[in-house]
Amino acid sequence: MLVAVAGASVLYSAANKTVTLSVDGRTSHVHVFAKSVDDLLSKQDVQVGPRDLVAPARSSKLRDGETVVVRYARPLTLTVNGVKRTYWTTETSVDRALTALGFRSNGATLSASRSQPIARTGLVMWLSTPKSVTLIVGGRTQRLTTVAPTVSVLLAQQRLTVHPLDQLSAVPSSPLTDGAVVKLVRVVQKRVTKTESLAYQVRKKKNAKLAKGTTRVLVKGKAGKRSTVYELTLADGKVKKRDLVDTSTMSAPVTQVVEYGTKVKAASSSSSSSSSSSKGGGLNWTALAKCESGNNPRAVNPAGYYGLYQFSLSTWHAQGGSGNPINASSSEQTNRAKILYGKTGASSWPSCGHNLFN
Repeated sequence: MLVAVAGASVLYSAANKTVTLSVDGRTSHVHVFAKSVDDLLSKQDVQVGPRDLVAPARSSKLRDGETVVVRYARPLTLTVNGVKRTYWTTETSVDRALTALGFRSNGATLSASRSQPIARTGLVMWLSTPKSVTLIVGGRTQRLTTVAPTVSVLLAQQRLTVHPLDQLSAVPSSPLTDGAVVKLVRVVQKRVTKTESLAYQVRKKKNAKLAKGTTRVLVKGKAGKRSTVYELTLADGKVKKRDLVDTSTMSAPVTQVVEYGTKVKAASSSSSSSSSSSKGGGLNWTALAKCESGNNPRAVNPAGYYGLYQFSLSTWHAQGGSGNPINASSSEQTNRAKILYGKTGASSWPSCGHNLFN
């Protein structure tokens, strides 16, 4: 009997073990009858999966005084510089998990504290490392280094607001990568009022009493004015679009009325021209020139009349002149006027022709 009792005591002592069990950092000291680590976990109702860490291995023989560590695997959904991926880690804090996964976070910006614990349900976070980007705002270029994870965060860091009409080259939520170029075009609309000129029309009338090739202005044309309102769209200060909003006439244009001669002279030979020229002898050409141009051989009328006797270009050319009368000598201008007089008389100068007879 004594031998049996002694043997039972030895077996009991060998089977009963005191071990330290650490589950996700929570430590407890247990007395257990277990032969292996797996047997220990089963008796302590600690369930583990294939991703979980158990040390020593589950199949290891359990020894008295041993420490058994269990760490549950947990999902860490990490977006690094715009690239999203889910990792499984048995580390219980952000800093230790990043180190275990091989991420260098020095100088980087994290969405979570480095000391933040990772629950068994997991953690979603992002990490953004320093990157060089080019920012163009309103036509001005700036190169900078930033740890902003997205375009919107970069703009916020630079205190930039995107207005409704502005044009941004990237979606605000898009990830920011090294070497990225972000362009923000400032677009504004404004209304401007302008005063514009309205061109006048020209109406022509026949005059059978005027020699062919001769013209005369009856009513001088005058340009009108209108007020016009435009809506301008400007991109970085440059006009990209202009829409007419409203217009109103301030003064209507005056139509210019010009009559042109249709009278054809029977004789047109050089001898008749010469004799016609002689008909101008004895007339007061100086008085006519003074009335028409103030005796200025280079006088110009905006209505289209030139020189001492205010020839139109068509009338000047019809009398054998070339170019512009103001470029001819006074004597040539007088000679051409005499030729014209021989064809039409004083009617070619309706306002001043009577001075020829003074």
